Amino acid sequence: MGVDLADLDRVTGMAQRPNIVFIMSDDHAAHAISAYGSRINVTPQIDRIAAGGMRFDNAFCTNSICTPSRAAILTGLYNHQNGVRTLFDVMDGRQQTFPKLLQRAGYQTAIFGKWHLGHGGDADPTGFDTWKVLPGQGDYYDPVLLDPAGERQYQGYVTDILTDLSLDWLAGRDPQRPFLLCLHHKAPHRWWQPHPKYASLYQDDDRAEPDTLDDDYATRSEAARRAAMRVDRDLNARDVKAEVPPGLSPGERRRWFYQRYIKDYLRCVASVDESVGRVLNYLDRQGLADDTIVIYTSDQGFFLGDHGWYDKRFMYEESLRMPLLVRYPGMVAPGSISGSFVLNIDVAATFCELAGIAPDEPMSGRSITPLLRGEPPPDWRRSMYYRYWEHLSDQHRVAAHCGIRTERYKLVYYYGQGLGLEGTSDEATPPEWELFDLAADPAELRNVYDEPGFRAVTQELVAELAAIRSAVGDDDFPVRYQPRSLSDSTT
Repeated sequence: MGVDLADLDRVTGMAQRPNIVFIMSDDHAAHAISAYGSRINVTPQIDRIAAGGMRFDNAFCTNSICTPSRAAILTGLYNHQNGVRTLFDVMDGRQQTFPKLLQRAGYQTAIFGKWHLGHGGDADPTGFDTWKVLPGQGDYYDPVLLDPAGERQYQGYVTDILTDLSLDWLAGRDPQRPFLLCLHHKAPHRWWQPHPKYASLYQDDDRAEPDTLDDDYATRSEAARRAAMRVDRDLNARDVKAEVPPGLSPGERRRWFYQRYIKDYLRCVASVDESVGRVLNYLDRQGLADDTIVIYTSDQGFFLGDHGWYDKRFMYEESLRMPLLVRYPGMVAPGSISGSFVLNIDVAATFCELAGIAPDEPMSGRSITPLLRGEPPPDWRRSMYYRYWEHLSDQHRVAAHCGIRTERYKLVYYYGQGLGLEGTSDEATPPEWELFDLAADPAELRNVYDEPGFRAVTQELVAELAAIRSAVGDDDFPVRYQPRSLSDSTT
């Protein structure tokens, strides 16, 4: 994975170890970024990273929920390997992580913002010279931050505070040593509380509705119908910050909830976009831009009214897909686009290779450095594996499932068991399958599992799912082909 420092210029094209600025927001869907062609939002500062670097159009998480995704990013391992499978798991900080590897190699390291992997003892952030993190999800206004000395409350808006702390740390760093800065925003996570200066943004300008806002889940799994994530049914007064007008029809109610939800979500994104601009401007002013890798991403995707939902968890595209923008002058061509499959478990290996570090232990992810150079290897992955473990958790009631996505197809298996994990239900749900032809049905509205004309594809993908589970060592239950008539209660 890594290389000796003496060979760094050969691998990266740079004669010195690069600085790394890793900006990660919480629940920021790619389709709320204008660099990804958003119909509802404009993000000029985040777009600067795309304009100066590479946009990845097929970046995916391997478990679409905050805590497991963050553990996968830090360790470069799938969740069954790093032990963080649900929101209720605490990460063992004694594991190998990319901050620890960079710190040991002489990098100055800091994290400000969301951690969400537990606190106290081995659960505290490790590998960071400086850390100030939110307890749990944290607050938007006047947040408390934890650090090695205890906790302190800060006055102001959380996105601004985290940016201020990051810039102050950069200003006080040792200029002779490379640095890793992790700026991990809370926003735009629920409860979507915007900065007062953005409180009226889009007030008189309704946002475009997703084409699938009125999805009725016909042909699909009971898991889709069961999920408690519908904007018109499961959002509450705290979410929309207003009383529902009386006399609305079901369609009018859905649209009223959607507009209230999406406008506050985008108002929170506006502060994140402003933060990104402040960081980029600092790098420019200090002459650091050419020697600094800047990454913008999120821990997973998010439903922005798509399929009538908010939240994430499912393997549907809007939840599965992560934004990933990378700028590194001298290596990455400005305005370039990659369609190669990239996973959240690739982040750690990438940082290590770019910094010339060989991990102590193998990682499941793979460095995307050749993709950044515009040279995708012939053996680069053409499919990816996903697993959501938090079966029927109290709030959102999404069934546990696993699946595989290829360039054209997506196969999802709702195995429907909590397996005794904390935060999961003991209630078992009948096994269900979904198969989508993404070329013909990019909105994933028609389940073609085992349909005439798709039976051979179904059997092939079921076999591939079983094989990839075996290859990564995640084979705690069998995956076998079932005819639709035996596996789909909707027929």
